[in-house]
Order: sequence, then C-alpha cells, then structure tokens
Amino acid sequence: MSLKEQITEDMKNAMRAKDAGRLGTIRLLLAAMKQKEVDDRVELDDAAVVAIVEKLIKQRKDSISQFQAANREDLVAIENAELVVLQAYMPAQMSEAEVAAVVAEAVAEVGAAGPQDMGKVMAIVKPKLAGKADMGVVSAQVKAALTK
Repeated sequence: MSLKEQITEDMKNAMRAKDAGRLGTIRLLLAAMKQKEVDDRVELDDAAVVAIVEKLIKQRKDSISQFQAANREDLVAIENAELVVLQAYMPAQMSEAEVAAVVAEAVAEVGAAGPQDMGKVMAIVKPKLAGKADMGVVSAQVKAALTK
C-alpha cells in the first residue's frame, strides 16, 4: 500500500471514529497533496508525499515557535496535535551518528576544504537524507565538519 493510499485509509478511519482533530489534519495533508498533483499534473509517489509532509511539519514547527513567543498556548496545543499526526507519515529518522557518517562520506567524496564547499556537500547529502533526517541538523553537521 502506497503512502497516499495509507493516508486516505487513515482519513476514513478517523471519520468512522469521529476523531475531528486527526481528520482535519489528514484532510489538510490530502488537500496539499491534491494541490501539488493539480499544479504539476503528476501522480505523486511516496517520495513526493514525504516532501509535502516535511513541508507541513516545518510549517507547524515555525507556527509553534511563533505562538509560544506570543504566549498563545491554546494555539500551540492545536499545532502540536497536528504535528503528531503528520510525523506518523514520516519514515524512520536516522540517528546523529548515521547522519555524521553520510556527511563525512560526502565531504571526502567532494574533497571539501572549507566552508566555501558547503553547497557542494549539501548537494550530495540532501538527496540521500531527504525525509530521513532534519535538514537543519544535517546543515549544522556539515558546517561543523567543514570548519574543522
């Protein structure tokens, strides 16, 4: 079963269970997926669905930080609930040691000498780690590896 089919099935289950919060989040995700399909005139594969989920997770995290700064705990709770639902559709995340190994391999492959080579390293690392690691953490590890 593809990820898209799984999400649709989860929506049906949330409707049957009358779980309004979960249902709303899944519908939001399905709407984003449908929008991407219509805009690009393509059928989404699992990688494209994961990219959409990543984008929505990033939006939720940004919203949470903004709402916390404004002392809106009621909105933080809503965003956290949506974040939990969305994270269920992400593949298993790699550990920091696994990410460090991929970064070290990419640095060696490019022959990176300093921070000016960060773009080259990220170009190799990003496709390998997309959806499997937080790209903010990856970027920090690449920076650290290049400033040694």
